[in-house]
Amino acid sequence: MLPLTTILARLAWAALLGSIIGIERNLRRRPSGMRTGFCVSLGAALFTIASIEIARRTGDASPTRIASNIVQGIGFLGAGVILRERGSVVGLTTAATIFSIAAIGMAAGGGLFAIAGLGCLLLLFALVVLYYVEGLLNLRARYMLFRIFVDRTENMVTDVHRIFDRIGVAIDNFQVSLAGDKNLIQFDAEVSTRQQEQVLAELCKPGVNCEMVPVERHTG
Repeated sequence: MLPLTTILARLAWAALLGSIIGIERNLRRRPSGMRTGFCVSLGAALFTIASIEIARRTGDASPTRIASNIVQGIGFLGAGVILRERGSVVGLTTAATIFSIAAIGMAAGGGLFAIAGLGCLLLLFALVVLYYVEGLLNLRARYMLFRIFVDRTENMVTDVHRIFDRIGVAIDNFQVSLAGDKNLIQFDAEVSTRQQEQVLAELCKPGVNCEMVPVERHTG
């Protein structure tokens, strides 16, 4: 059997790397976070260690049999964070992140400390650096539905058109209606991540509730 100190080191390394990735997801306000990353990576590492030890004790010629099923289990977990919102699929990056965290945990559980660490760095590169590269190249423009709940619509309608005219983005399906005791301003627009943040920062004032969800553009 592996020494207890070795097992603890592998589990701790897996949990640490999973937590680091989870913090990035927390900062992006995504469904999974630090605790999810911790648990996924720790669980994958523990399954890997258990697979090796059980195979050693039973004489099984395939010590990776249990560990191989981690991939299937993580697939179900990742599917839980993939959502559909009016025809648009969201959460794919988070699902892929969970899948990669499990792989990092398996590497740590197998004693491949350097490989697990390198995998963590590469995953952070994809989540952080490539995120900004996509923004610089304007590759993350998405068709979004904006909902603004406000007491009075006059000034807000003017502000909406002024903001979108300034950033050079066309507004589709503009509507004003009642939603309970609030007025609802609703419209669609194709905006980049930077433009989304800019629009929400200017529109979401005290007393104004804003929502923004991805939608599918319907043509002709």
